[in-house]
Amino acid sequence: MGLMDFIKGELLEVIEWTEDSRDTLSYRFPDEDKAIKNGAQLIVRESQMAQFVYLGEFGDTFGPGKHTLTTDNIPVLTKIKSWPYGFNSPFKADVYYVVTRLFTGNKWGTSNPVMLRDTDFGVVRVRAFGTYDFKVVDVKTFLREVAGSDHNFRLDEFADTMRSRIVSIFTDAIATAKIPVLDVAARYSELGEALLPLINPAVTSKYGLEIASFIVENVSVPPEVEQAIDKRSSMAAIGNLNDFVKYQMGKGFEAGGGSAGAAGTAAELAVGFGIAQQMMQQGFAGGQATPTVAPAGAGALPELMSPADAATALGVSEADVMAVLESGELKGKKIGSAWRISKSALTAYMTE
Repeated sequence: MGLMDFIKGELLEVIEWTEDSRDTLSYRFPDEDKAIKNGAQLIVRESQMAQFVYLGEFGDTFGPGKHTLTTDNIPVLTKIKSWPYGFNSPFKADVYYVVTRLFTGNKWGTSNPVMLRDTDFGVVRVRAFGTYDFKVVDVKTFLREVAGSDHNFRLDEFADTMRSRIVSIFTDAIATAKIPVLDVAARYSELGEALLPLINPAVTSKYGLEIASFIVENVSVPPEVEQAIDKRSSMAAIGNLNDFVKYQMGKGFEAGGGSAGAAGTAAELAVGFGIAQQMMQQGFAGGQATPTVAPAGAGALPELMSPADAATALGVSEADVMAVLESGELKGKKIGSAWRISKSALTAYMTE
């Protein structure tokens, strides 16, 4: 081997990356300690970008195509290296290939509950998970902040690196958007699209990425918050039932003129609560079945009764009576831990 052959063997004349890996994000070209010759060919395929790095500083970036490396097309590197007479001799530099295609179906999720300030429940702990699609849009930022100097940065490494970062950005975005937890849990499909304009600026500036699709598959709250949501729903339903019962009572008074006395009042209350109770059991489904009416008490209502006594007399559950008491619509007196309801308060509530 002659001297020229030896020198030629120590220089890089063609730089390219041909591996079609579906899970590689960045790849450092293995130069084997060889220098790049003047006029070398750099080949960048579709969905690739090539980034030169010289002594830790970012040089020129090349998109898809075949490039001849001369002084004219590596101005950044020329300036960094400070060649006194231009690029006329071999030089050393690292070349990173970065894949710019869309990577789909990546999972994200909270390993621990995140704290959110909610308009309905105050500060609440939330768990969430879903998927997202992304691509690299800023090669230098991605290499500096995510891939580093890894010679073969793969998708599994990216998932571990980015999961907590994506969750952090999601938390900031949902807090900024001030979306109530009740809406989050009910509108998953709209939530991701609504959060994208808030997530992408942070993801792009911090990591050089663009999130093409952000999907929230589930948002869960602690059991005690779920119970509060259920109770709130029940109270809303009870409010509607109260209106219905009052309507029934009004119709009963019109028909009977209120002349039946206390026993008549009890019967009319029982009719109203009985129909309302059956409506609750049917889930407001609009069924046409004839409602069953709770039997009226034979005697007059007592002057003072417990919620259980009132429920028995009216043909409803004690829980229904307690819910109306706790809402404040039915006036009662709490003695110790027990509620007491006067006949006059019950009658006034139904006729107000």
